[in-house]
Amino acid sequence: MEPRILAQDVGDASLSYLLYEGDGPAIVMLHATGFLPWLWHPIARELAPSFRVIAPYFCDHRDTDPNHGGLSWLEIARDLTEFCRRLDLDRPLLVGHSMGATVLAIAHADCGLAARGMLLVEPIFLPRDYYRTLITVEDHPLASQAIRRTNHWPDEEAALAHLRSRALFEKWDEEMLRLYIRYGMIDDDAGGLTLTCAPEREAALFMGGMQYDPWPVLPRITCPVLMLEGEASENRAFIDLKDALSHIPHAPEYRLIPDAGHLLPMEQPRTVTEILRDFIRRLS
Repeated sequence: MEPRILAQDVGDASLSYLLYEGDGPAIVMLHATGFLPWLWHPIARELAPSFRVIAPYFCDHRDTDPNHGGLSWLEIARDLTEFCRRLDLDRPLLVGHSMGATVLAIAHADCGLAARGMLLVEPIFLPRDYYRTLITVEDHPLASQAIRRTNHWPDEEAALAHLRSRALFEKWDEEMLRLYIRYGMIDDDAGGLTLTCAPEREAALFMGGMQYDPWPVLPRITCPVLMLEGEASENRAFIDLKDALSHIPHAPEYRLIPDAGHLLPMEQPRTVTEILRDFIRRLS
């Protein structure tokens, strides 16, 4: 199943999104920082016959400057909430990865986005002190890398060879790599490829994650929550997801996924699909 590519006005901005038509309830899928909704495709197409799957794109819908705070994740959460309102989505199931998972939690807990349930994959709940620290792009461990990211390849094969040489992509599912090249890169003026989400945009998103502390709103989460963490995720060194879960009422669930890193959906899409199917069955 191939999705339709659409756009939705959210007031003073417009969000592009993928729509997989289906007969059942809505599922909203939100991607990680610097990535794209097409990376949900192998999961979304499996669900779409029975569900209406919607995957918006958050990268360039607003002008932002990484050196002036970037794009706050609270603003993204507000845009997502308005997006769902204008599409008349009634208590959708929310599925998010990394930045996307955090934004969904904020949208539900602080912006009033009602949800049937939430599957949060490796959300970014930084230690509380981080949100009280003024930091520059150069000092931010992820924004500083993002803004220097390689952003030109002569062709698709060169891009694929580059990705395969990087530790970040070494465990990726092969189809995911191909989707990232096909939709995460665009033709440039030099006749090669550049990233769809430019390094400056990605850095602005990372910086925006420092602008809003989500910890105070976690107790306001009222829907069922299942949180996934990769056993080999580097984030486990500084993000305590079990602590975050302890602030969420109504018996949230936690699962540690063996042989998976932070980019769990890209590494193990079949695992995520089966976990999501089971979560949906238990919500019914």
